[in-house]
Amino acid sequence: MPHTLSTLHHVTPAAPASRLRAPALIGGVAAGPLFLGAAIVQSSARDGFDFTRNAISQLALGEAGWVQTVNFLLVGALLIAGAAGLRRVLGGDAGGTWGPVLIGVFGVSFWAAAAFPSDAGAGFPVGAPDSSVLSGHGAAHMAAGMVGYLALCAGFVVLARPLAARGHRGWAVASRLVPVAVLAGFMASAASVLAFTAGAGLGLLWLTAVTARLAMTPAPPHAA
Repeated sequence: MPHTLSTLHHVTPAAPASRLRAPALIGGVAAGPLFLGAAIVQSSARDGFDFTRNAISQLALGEAGWVQTVNFLLVGALLIAGAAGLRRVLGGDAGGTWGPVLIGVFGVSFWAAAAFPSDAGAGFPVGAPDSSVLSGHGAAHMAAGMVGYLALCAGFVVLARPLAARGHRGWAVASRLVPVAVLAGFMASAASVLAFTAGAGLGLLWLTAVTARLAMTPAPPHAA
């Protein structure tokens, strides 16, 4: 009988923990593809939008702009849920505190982007001039994006530690290099909007990959 009770003590708690964290992790995995997929669909349906000239944020402008606003709000919620899921998965492991916090900041930045829309320009929405004048809400939108993506890049560097601890050395190296590519895209934005979009998209998709990898890999014995 004591042996049976001991077995139940070790086995029973594991199942509920797994069930509790799964929905949040699904949110973190789905956020990037959902955001980019919705942007691609909208770009094909909105007259005048061109990925080589216009940023995804500009889809929130015009009569159908509410679709992109909802996209910002929904994806922000999924990212925050994913951050909570990562915190539960990582527990007391290296990077288990600051990694999820930084991803959560990234999620909040999407809500800020929804609250403060970008400025019209580069011919979008239809009828907008090629040049744009930076408004107060446009500046707030840019600041939100800058803070959010800096937090995301810092989060990748922090999450490299639990990746390495779980034996994913190549993933850990990549998680330290991806921020360089993301920030390079941002720095090239003045010359190429497409480079900016590519950098932002890379960050979102790498977050999906890292979240899925950490979710599927058990913690090392010393971190349990």
